[in-house]
Amino acid sequence: MSDTTHRATSSFRSRAWRAAVELLSSMRFAIALLTIICIASVIGTVLKQHEPAVNYVNQFGPFWSQLFLALKLNAVYSAWWFLLILAFLVVSTSLCVARHTPKYLADLRSYKENIREKSLEAFRHRAQAEVRGTPREAAERLGKLLATGGWKVRLQQRDTAGGEGWMVAAKAGAAHKLGYIAAHSAIVLICLGGLFDGDLIVRAQMLFGDKTPYTGGGRVSDVAPEHRLSERNPTFRGNLMVAEGTQSSTAILNQSDGVLLQELPFAVELKKFIVEYYSTGMPKLFASEVIIHDKHTGEQTAERIEVNHPAHYKGVEIYQSSFDDGGSSVKMRAVPMDGTGTPFMVEGTIGGSSEFTRAGVGRGDPQDTLTLEYTALRTINVENFGASKGAMDSGTDVRKVDLKAAIDARLGAGHKTTTEKELRNIGPSIGYKLRDASGQAREYQNYMLPVDTGDGNPVYLLGVRENPADAFRFLRVPADAEGSMDTFLRLRTALADPALREQAARRYVATAVDAARPDLREPLMQSALRALEMYAGTTDEAGVKIGGLQAVSRFMEQNVPEAERARAGEVLVRILNGVLFEMAQALREKNGLKPMENDAQTLAFMTQAVFSLSDAQFYPAPMTFMLDDFTHVQASVFQVTRGPGKNVVYLGCLFLILGIFAMLYVRDRRLWIWLAPAGEGASHATMAQSTNRQTMEGDKDFALLTEKLIGAKPIARRPGADK
Repeated sequence: MSDTTHRATSSFRSRAWRAAVELLSSMRFAIALLTIICIASVIGTVLKQHEPAVNYVNQFGPFWSQLFLALKLNAVYSAWWFLLILAFLVVSTSLCVARHTPKYLADLRSYKENIREKSLEAFRHRAQAEVRGTPREAAERLGKLLATGGWKVRLQQRDTAGGEGWMVAAKAGAAHKLGYIAAHSAIVLICLGGLFDGDLIVRAQMLFGDKTPYTGGGRVSDVAPEHRLSERNPTFRGNLMVAEGTQSSTAILNQSDGVLLQELPFAVELKKFIVEYYSTGMPKLFASEVIIHDKHTGEQTAERIEVNHPAHYKGVEIYQSSFDDGGSSVKMRAVPMDGTGTPFMVEGTIGGSSEFTRAGVGRGDPQDTLTLEYTALRTINVENFGASKGAMDSGTDVRKVDLKAAIDARLGAGHKTTTEKELRNIGPSIGYKLRDASGQAREYQNYMLPVDTGDGNPVYLLGVRENPADAFRFLRVPADAEGSMDTFLRLRTALADPALREQAARRYVATAVDAARPDLREPLMQSALRALEMYAGTTDEAGVKIGGLQAVSRFMEQNVPEAERARAGEVLVRILNGVLFEMAQALREKNGLKPMENDAQTLAFMTQAVFSLSDAQFYPAPMTFMLDDFTHVQASVFQVTRGPGKNVVYLGCLFLILGIFAMLYVRDRRLWIWLAPAGEGASHATMAQSTNRQTMEGDKDFALLTEKLIGAKPIARRPGADK
């Protein structure tokens, strides 16, 4: 390679390097990076972060969920591209500060006293006047006046053709340029603190330290070392769950493709968990009384951790994040819902599971095995029962105009509502899943106690849903006089027995037909049996079993003319209600219970029972599990963090506040007064001022300053004379 070629190549590389530095340190590049960061932050706020992948599939579908996961939009703030943008922003802002800081610091030290007197005439703010004293005397006097007003002053003597002249140079508001340096340095500090306290260190350990996320299950003690981070990890943010009476020393760091285990230099023991509720059922206070056990010294430290009142130990902050179930033990009663099988008891803990067959606990045919997963125990369920009352009066009368009511409904306190609220705690509930042999599962939620929904007839609420994104659909089972589901369950079982159906029909006919009309007994008997058979369920030509009110409705559509359906349906439903009532009475007598009274309460019970028996055929499980007893164990969820970068962020925030304040509220002003000889004992003063912002307030300040210093008024501004 020739010397000429070498110089050309070096020159090209030098130009390319200068161009790259110019681009990185330019304002437009930093603004573009900030815009991208703002857009990413909006995405991270709107889209829930670190959710299971199945949640994104359920919400957005397979295509979009895969796209979001590929772009790491489910973990924006720890995504490689977000960290890279932050790194570029740090470099860009640092270069910008490095380029401009020397110039600004030099400008702070400079008074620019060498400005020519002719240049003063081009300034927007300028004035001229005759002042007393020689130029030297006038310069010293004006300099002292400016110094007492907070200006920094420098005097310069010049020899001119007309004699000795003096330049008075003054400056004020130099903190404006310091504000620029502070604000830009703050961006660098905040980004560095964010990078250091983010996932950058953890990802570096995963990249260079052979650490990999853990995707399996099981006990924490069984997790391999390659999934664990050392106690000396300088920065982390994870969750620590501790049940009452237990202790834990391993935090969970959620990653987009699994979890990492962070070993802590101490163990947290939860002695007592305290939770208080508002009348709405929302938590008002939850706090944890803990003992921190030092692993190295064995020291024990008692702490009380509340929301916004964390504990601090060895550089680690322990925040009260939330609470959960700590493995409550539950005792449940399996109740057959298909009219077959026998009840049995099952026990377990929240988070555990049990296997059984329809015949009861134990293992049978693998294809007939169900897995019961205990998912949640809620001891308090506060619901609003006032909406149903308001709905009864929700009809609109277009002739009614109540202006006062309309205004009152929209004014006043923010918590005021136009509908009456009736909040009631309806007791504990149990949540569980039933998973079949193929792995398919449905989620259930059953309430332990009967609930009065407002009509005076308590019902047991049995909820079910197909997937977590759906709302629960509830089967309402009426509670009998003893407050149990037994009468309903006996009716459900008896409907499947032809002998009991015939017995109930005979009892109904005996009470419904007058003794003087024996000819009506047999036709009514046949109608009652037919109604009960349809209601209990029959199999159609396609092999599908249809029962309940749906079967009655189909029979009416196929066999009764449309004009007569209303009357025939009323008669058929009346017969059905009467037969079911007699069936319930017979079952209660058989079990040694007191017969039901023929009153409004019994009528409400039977009405609800008719609907519930009809809906029960659609219940997707052969049995339901009712909560019989439980031992509640609370657990605290703590957020443990070690964030040395937060002090850097705090310092950056301080710099940012000071810098923005200085740039917005401090005006950088420069003032020059040229004093030239103007006869014996007098001087001609030419005064000019420059400022970084032109405001009306600045014009008034200059007018007052000229009046005070040289006793003149500002010269009117000439077009195009801005500077």
